[in-house]
Amino acid sequence: MTEVSFAKSFLAALDGRPIKISLDHVEDPKTYQPRGAYILPKMPKAISKRKSTSVAPGQERSLVVTVKSLRNPPLDLRLSSQTINTSVHDVKTSVAKETGIAEDKIKILHKKKPVPDSKVLKDLVGEDDTTVEFSVMVIGGAAAAAPVVVKTETQNEVAQGSSGTDVLQTEDFWGDLQGFLLQRIRDEKLAEELTHTFQEAWKTK
Repeated sequence: MTEVSFAKSFLAALDGRPIKISLDHVEDPKTYQPRGAYILPKMPKAISKRKSTSVAPGQERSLVVTVKSLRNPPLDLRLSSQTINTSVHDVKTSVAKETGIAEDKIKILHKKKPVPDSKVLKDLVGEDDTTVEFSVMVIGGAAAAAPVVVKTETQNEVAQGSSGTDVLQTEDFWGDLQGFLLQRIRDEKLAEELTHTFQEAWKTK
């Protein structure tokens, strides 16, 4: 009750004081002190505009797919206007169609790692990416990319190739071996070291 009594006495004291400003008081704007315009500080670096990646309703975002290989056979292929739902198997089919290499001889890699055929492009790229790059490994090297010779009635000669120890003297054999090891152990440096070890062991035999 002491607090209530104090509050009542305090409010009564405030009511007894004169009001300096009436309720309908309006101050003359001419009496305001002049103030300068406030200018925002300049940014040290201009903010770059973000590129809009939005597409029209009902349309899918398209990507440019680059497929490269520095090994035998060399390959540099560009596939434009590929939707984000394009599968890796479709990319492999396009590579086989453009190069003539058998589809089962092609292995697609992304960032030096094999990619399963069931993956789609949107699983491998970010929201703002417009391109994606794959590397390709041809199982069998140049031999897999060579056209198949079909024997016909008009052919009198049969194509003959190296056999036995002669095969071990060719670069294609060691390239095929390195491709096989890379597919199994999925380590390019280790596959190259093992291939070199096997080749040196054969030469010193």
